Amino acid sequence: MNKTNHDSQTTGMDRRGFFGAGAAGLIAAATGARAQAADTPSATSGRKFKLKYAPTFGHFEAHAGKDPLAQLNFMAEAGFSALLDGGFLGKPVELQDKIIKEMNRLGMTLGGPYCSHTAGGQSLVAGTDKKADYAKHYAGVCEKLKRVGGKWFLVVPGGLVKGMTMEQMTANLIENLKAIMKVVESTGCIMTLEPLNPRNHPGLFLTKIPQAVEICKAVGSPSCKIVNDIYHQQITEGDLIPNIKAGWEHIAHYHLGDTPGRKEPTTGEINYRSIFKYLYEQKFDGVLGMEHGKSQKGKEGELALLHAYRWCDAFDTPYKV
Repeated sequence: MNKTNHDSQTTGMDRRGFFGAGAAGLIAAATGARAQAADTPSATSGRKFKLKYAPTFGHFEAHAGKDPLAQLNFMAEAGFSALLDGGFLGKPVELQDKIIKEMNRLGMTLGGPYCSHTAGGQSLVAGTDKKADYAKHYAGVCEKLKRVGGKWFLVVPGGLVKGMTMEQMTANLIENLKAIMKVVESTGCIMTLEPLNPRNHPGLFLTKIPQAVEICKAVGSPSCKIVNDIYHQQITEGDLIPNIKAGWEHIAHYHLGDTPGRKEPTTGEINYRSIFKYLYEQKFDGVLGMEHGKSQKGKEGELALLHAYRWCDAFDTPYKV
């Protein structure tokens, strides 16, 4: 038997076994002991999560196999209602259509946001002479997103420019964004600016949530928002919930990942249980992208990830001492 056929048959058996048992049953059986130890029995349920946590393709490959549609079914049956895929528009069009059709059937949201970064690798903070080109570039991005029912795209504005003050770079970015918004607003799409931490990504212009909020206020467009990456902001500035509160109307998405290590919640120092509780109480209905790895390999690691989200999502269950 060649490797392709072997993988195909193995995947088929895994899928039949999984869907025959049901995701909720499998998850409950495999994680029940951990949940009991943590005094959060509700964490073992396979019911729909309270918030739109969005796994990526590959998060559950050990259970569902390599087929992206099988992975979507695993996600949905495990309680997830969104997908994070920053490279979605780079996939073949035929595959895009299959994924969207299955997501629509499952009632899942393509959360993205699609990672466009900067137009042709150009910096939006270095000058304003190419703002018409930037606007044209992002009009094209929006056209591709609209075809698949997408809405959000992510931009990292660029690096610090030698010899230029922060005030000058800020002014350049605002002018460029205003030009870009003239075409983006008409499509109904939303550009999301992402601040990144200077330890992992040295030399970038945009690093903090308050900085991004001031830029969005100056641009003054409903299509110019922020991705708040909790992992990055814990490293950069902390004050996670106060900064969420201060920037609430300008934050469209969240990225998740614990620190140190950028693995699933509960593996580091961030209290995601409290963050999710705050977002839920404020009626946040957007996507929280699971932009992180797993602390363990294989099926055990996937079940550990599921348990972590079940435990953090069970914020209405009191701790027991």
